[in-house]
Amino acid sequence: MLQTPAYRSIHPIFTTAPMAIIPTLFTQMAELIALPSVSSVSPEYDQGNLAVVERLGTWLEDLGFVVELLPLSTRPGKANLIATLGEGTGGLVLAGHTDTVPYDAALWRYDPFRLTEADGRLYGLGTSDMKGFFPLVIEAVRRFRAKDLTEPLIVLATADEESSMDGAKELVELGRPRARYAIIGEPTGLVPVRMHKGILMEGIRLVGRSGHSSDPSLGVNALEGMTRVLQALLVWREELQARYHNPQFHVPVPTLNLGHIHGGDNPNRICGMCELHIDLRPLPGMDLEELRSAMRKRLAASLVNSGLELEIFPLFCGTPALETPASSPVVQVVEGLTGTRAGAVAFATEAPYLQQLGADTIAFGPGDIAQAHQPNEYLAHDRLQPTIDCLAAIIQRFCVAPSPVEKSAKG
Repeated sequence: MLQTPAYRSIHPIFTTAPMAIIPTLFTQMAELIALPSVSSVSPEYDQGNLAVVERLGTWLEDLGFVVELLPLSTRPGKANLIATLGEGTGGLVLAGHTDTVPYDAALWRYDPFRLTEADGRLYGLGTSDMKGFFPLVIEAVRRFRAKDLTEPLIVLATADEESSMDGAKELVELGRPRARYAIIGEPTGLVPVRMHKGILMEGIRLVGRSGHSSDPSLGVNALEGMTRVLQALLVWREELQARYHNPQFHVPVPTLNLGHIHGGDNPNRICGMCELHIDLRPLPGMDLEELRSAMRKRLAASLVNSGLELEIFPLFCGTPALETPASSPVVQVVEGLTGTRAGAVAFATEAPYLQQLGADTIAFGPGDIAQAHQPNEYLAHDRLQPTIDCLAAIIQRFCVAPSPVEKSAKG
């Protein structure tokens, strides 16, 4: 239950008689927030998302959508949802992920699984990033019926964006959904985003030989060898940042973060193994596999005659950078609706995978990245109505009355 029931009388649009028997926006949001769907690379925190996509599927079916739940082949208890209103090729995808990150309840002012209304905000885990987007989509969709559409409207809800991107990757393997344009409701503060950096997380392990610290000749010190790796990485970072630059990003160069290192087990033992984890954020135009290959060659060269064995392994497969042309109709339409020029962000999304499926894709959502992954995550009240109105206008433009230029070419 929300703490301020009178809020509904202030915003009567949310109690307008719906086209189907569907809960109010606030009830929808409360129900989604109450369904845990944490995804994590750590098994002790990882959860499924079936309850969330099933609930969404029920509401969308009531609005006339054809709903499909697609279980992930490698992740039991997890599924993607594809819901389609209308027929034909082309059209529009409104997409989002249904998982959240882990949380620390002790740092929350409110119960993270209970939607709490206070200070002009809706608090709860996933309100901003990004379960809160789906009820706003449903409110916008209430204004349309299948007979209104000349091109299809697709609502996509994915699994495991926060941990592995496996939901999006399986969609690429399936070759679905297909549409001309796509919008992902990530937290962008209602600013259209047409570019973002990619992400590559790699583990680098050196294996040497342990021995008694009193005689260095008894072993091969992996921790000492890692200093060569660190120096090689820092030089490589300087070269990448000198070569690649995009002023549209707040940090206009690719970044390489040395995030975690561990080696050895005791001061009086020569370190037999040392492991480093790095995070690389490439700009659009930088290929992930080319970066992996270049790093491997560089690190191998730094360890010649060291006696150390080098192992490099992905901590996850990586996500490419995104660049949707400024001339794309989806960019220009949303820029026109918001009066804001499309920007660039450093965080990664599922947009490159939808782009691989043939859709010009942008990120555009009501939350703020400053709220994502934070205790007391919230979505501001004053973002709700503008989001609904803007989504309805986008549906009207691309699914009801597309211009000849915007009509399906990539079915």
